Amino acid sequence: MSDATATTASTADVLAVMALLPHRFPMLLVDRVIDMIPGQSATGIKAVTINEPFFAGHFPARPVMPGVLIVEALAQTAGVLAIHTARAKALAAGEANAMADRLVYFMAIENAKFRQPVEPGCLLHLKVEIVQDRGRVAKFAGRAEIDGKLAAECNFTAMIADPPSA
Repeated sequence: MSDATATTASTADVLAVMALLPHRFPMLLVDRVIDMIPGQSATGIKAVTINEPFFAGHFPARPVMPGVLIVEALAQTAGVLAIHTARAKALAAGEANAMADRLVYFMAIENAKFRQPVEPGCLLHLKVEIVQDRGRVAKFAGRAEIDGKLAAECNFTAMIADPPSA
């Protein structure tokens, strides 16, 4: 990847996110990516609404987004970053279809901490940064923020996997 590619910020609307990830409603937890620097970092957005299916049971009297889904939203943002970066590298190497249909799988989650509840009406900023890149395996630091205040944080490892064989 050239230095220009590595430092060019990008965005992704929900259609671009769905082109990079296999997730769909109700498991697609990233509405858009507002800032992405391939090989470095990304910021995703999740508009949390009362219409989310998990709010029917978590908790009906005081709806709170489950922490595990906040971590999943961070991981999906990292997945967008990882696949976008891998595709940019493949295109730069002249391998246009080399990363088609790849999936990103969680390998580890560490040091997850939840600082404040995420409720309907929140605009969740999902900030992920690559802290170590070993090709198909990368370590990320993630922070979920509401109005600039930390709601949750964690470190996690993910890998890009080949598509399942038919």
